This record gives sequence, structure tokens and C-alpha cells, in this order.
Amino acid sequence: MIEILILNLKPGTRDKFQQVYITESLPLLKKWKIEVVTHGPSLHYENTYYVIRSFKSLEDRQTSEDAFYGSKDWKNGPGTAILALIESSATIVISAETLKSWAGMIK
Repeated sequence: MIEILILNLKPGTRDKFQQVYITESLPLLKKWKIEVVTHGPSLHYENTYYVIRSFKSLEDRQTSEDAFYGSKDWKNGPGTAILALIESSATIVISAETLKSWAGMIK
């Protein structure tokens, strides 16, 4: 399963978000064995950031995210700083096969 997370950040905070995400959140996600496929700033909107993560199944996603976001590592670590920079977010979950078929259509 592939999770695509779109984060609409508060104006002017994208550079700060990226710095905290790379230096604090990514190492923590790795520790918790949550696979981040890719992440980065939107090419067309200065207040948007994306994160794409991979999970074995919907159940794995739910279990992993519940454990991670409920952990002291997150709550006492980058959680407060990250959440303070996010205005809103949207998430979709698709199969890896769907993503692969999309990639085949890119010219």
C-alpha cells in the first residue's frame, strides 16, 4: 500500500518544516520502521509539502501509525514542532500496483 500525504503548511514555514522533517522526523520514522519512499516541497505551490510512504497492508499502516503517533518519541520529539507548521492535510492510500501503472504512463 502506498500512502500519499499532502501537507498544506502555514505561509512562510515550508523551509522550517523541511528542516525539522529531515533532521528529526525522518530518523524517527526510520527507527519505527515506517518506510518513507520520498518527500519534498511541491513544485507549484510554496506552502505545500508531500510525503509518500509504503506499508504492507492497510492494517499495517493503521497499526504502524497508531504506534508511531502515540509514542513518546513523537510526542516528546518533533511532533509539536511539525504539527505547529501544518495548516491542513489530506491523505490517500492506493495500491502499489496503481502507482506502478501511473509511472508507466509518464513520458
